[in-house]
Amino acid sequence: MASLPPPLESHLPLSPDPGENPLNRESQLPMAPIHIVTHASQLPAEFLEPSAERPLIIGFDCEGVDLCRHGTLCIMQLAFPNAIYLVDAIQGGVMLINACKPALESPYITKVIHDCKRDSEALYFQFGVKLNNVVDTQIAYSLIEEQEGQKRVLVDYISFVGLLADPRYCGISYLEKEEVRFLLRKDPNFWTYRPLSEQMVRAAADDVRFLLHIYYKMMEKLNQQSLWYLAVRGALYCRCFCISNNNFADWPSLPPIPDNLKVEGNAPEEEILSVLDVPPGKMGRVIGRRGASILAIKESCNAEIFMGGNKGPPHKVFIIGPVTQVRKAEAMVRGRMMDVQYY
Repeated sequence: MASLPPPLESHLPLSPDPGENPLNRESQLPMAPIHIVTHASQLPAEFLEPSAERPLIIGFDCEGVDLCRHGTLCIMQLAFPNAIYLVDAIQGGVMLINACKPALESPYITKVIHDCKRDSEALYFQFGVKLNNVVDTQIAYSLIEEQEGQKRVLVDYISFVGLLADPRYCGISYLEKEEVRFLLRKDPNFWTYRPLSEQMVRAAADDVRFLLHIYYKMMEKLNQQSLWYLAVRGALYCRCFCISNNNFADWPSLPPIPDNLKVEGNAPEEEILSVLDVPPGKMGRVIGRRGASILAIKESCNAEIFMGGNKGPPHKVFIIGPVTQVRKAEAMVRGRMMDVQYY
């Protein structure tokens, strides 16, 4: 095999918010090499061959063109404690992603990611990967807020930029993220160009390099019940847009309710994912003027409701939450299809 180019050097291009305590790369986040991966041999063996004896926790993200079932997954980012790997799906192709499939589906490798739904959808429909064992920092953030008595957020979930800016987790301004978003608006094919530019490498690496730091901060705050919610909702998020004809029978089982939560006599209710078909022309009724109808449903039900939207599937509503709350939300969504008002 030809000799590989030396790894690029990770750095900290992000400036701290005024008045916040910045992350210090020397004391907390050591500089780490960035490896651009086009062949499986460039990845760590413990990643390619998952084992119960060698459990791993890694930061994870994906970049692509209109990332969903119909888009193009271009890069998978893997953040290890001592290195960042940018898995190039354009140059490495299906063979490279297939080599990563056991790790992505493994219960022995924890994938820390911020909002896994579309990443999971792209992996499932483009490569047949059933993303498993994720810790979704978007879910974790909401659970911590609920633990601390904050009102449940109905519309605006915490963005990755917002999470990084929170001084409890990082206290960092991610100014370059908006630069990349601007470039993506100008040229949606931004992530397809090769060789990867320095800006592309930096942006891809920075999307995962803080995730392990955030993960450990969050784990300190979550109680036992929230940890179960985090596990089961992460699994349901992974399935959310990955519609199958067998009700996900070939996906890994959902995490069961822990015995210690049952013993306390206040066990949490089973959580499920429901997918509703919306007849053509009825989605407007479900959403309502300026989103008023769907917001009213969310306010009435302790469940998360997502639309397929422009990325699709366009005529479906996805509901995640406790069984009784999901059934309530289903009834209300069906009522809106028939223009039935609930008071």
